[in-house]
Amino acid sequence: MGLLARIRKEWFIIGIVAVIVSAKLQPAFGVKGGPLRPEFTITYVAVSTIFFNSGLSLKTEELTSLILLSPHIPLGVDQFDPSLSPYSSRS
Repeated sequence: MGLLARIRKEWFIIGIVAVIVSAKLQPAFGVKGGPLRPEFTITYVAVSTIFFNSGLSLKTEELTSLILLSPHIPLGVDQFDPSLSPYSSRS
């Protein structure tokens, strides 16, 4: 296996090591209030990106059939906010 093929295969581990080494060399970059602004980027951007990417991996057919064939989904909303449920008895 050539070097380029090995790098392509192990790209994730190589990326993690590169990020750890760069954080060791330049710790001020990620400090609170620094140029990276971790109090915002990690809290909002990183978490949103992770959920968005995992949502992209869902198959549309399976998601549609789940919504159409699962009557318990609106009931799950009841647990968080009863006013959002179509089964709410508020008048």
